[in-house]
Amino acid sequence: MTAWASGLYPGVVAHRRFRPVVHALRYRIFQMLFDLEEIPALSRSLRLFSHNGFNVIGFRDRDHLSGTDVPLRQQIEFHLAEAGIGIDGGAIRVLCMPRILGMVFNPISVYFCHHADGGLAAMLYEVNNTFGQRHCYLLPADGVDGAVAQDCPKLFYVSPFFGLDMNYRFQVTLPGHAVSVAIQGIADGETMITTSFTGQRQELSDGSLLRAFLSHPLLALKVMGSIHWEALRLWRKGMRLQPRPHAPADLVSIHPGKTSSH
Repeated sequence: MTAWASGLYPGVVAHRRFRPVVHALRYRIFQMLFDLEEIPALSRSLRLFSHNGFNVIGFRDRDHLSGTDVPLRQQIEFHLAEAGIGIDGGAIRVLCMPRILGMVFNPISVYFCHHADGGLAAMLYEVNNTFGQRHCYLLPADGVDGAVAQDCPKLFYVSPFFGLDMNYRFQVTLPGHAVSVAIQGIADGETMITTSFTGQRQELSDGSLLRAFLSHPLLALKVMGSIHWEALRLWRKGMRLQPRPHAPADLVSIHPGKTSSH
């Protein structure tokens, strides 16, 4: 059996809002870690997985970054070069939800960009909102090992109840036997919202994919439905919609800000 760098991560998403009203939710999902170089081989090896085609589980390149046919690795290396970061052919891996029966919605996909020696070089956080818009935050992470903490300003409208006057704090445990991604939204020195995903690794096989599918056969609808249901609950608690600005002109913003291990 092939020992893939890619893997399956069943786990839990949790959200908590602290201001101006308190609100919390928690639900089970699964995400997958895809090594970009392995995806074609995964498609050949797994009957229930397809690359850029319909299957029970799938990954489509156009769901990410520019949404074009330009290879994802080529796009990411271009943006890394703009940031003065070279990875010399090192691995690029993305943690995201896959397509299930042709459907997907990823509020966030997290890319781990590695040097050729395996060390982490940079993180790319790809954020989608429910209005069909996308923006990516690129932050260097050279020399970070095991876990990373990064900060940058919020530039992209996501929740209809929060504006852009906020900073993000990303705290990520690199994928291994487990993975975790936590994001804080901070305004005026106070935490307004936290969101997190924690998952435990399972090796990729048709059996593990089948079990994941049977546990979450309508994952994309569950995610979208939960977003709109929770928005309704927040509105009933007194939250009101904030004006939606235009998305940033550039797909990727580069942030040389503070990065540390934690």
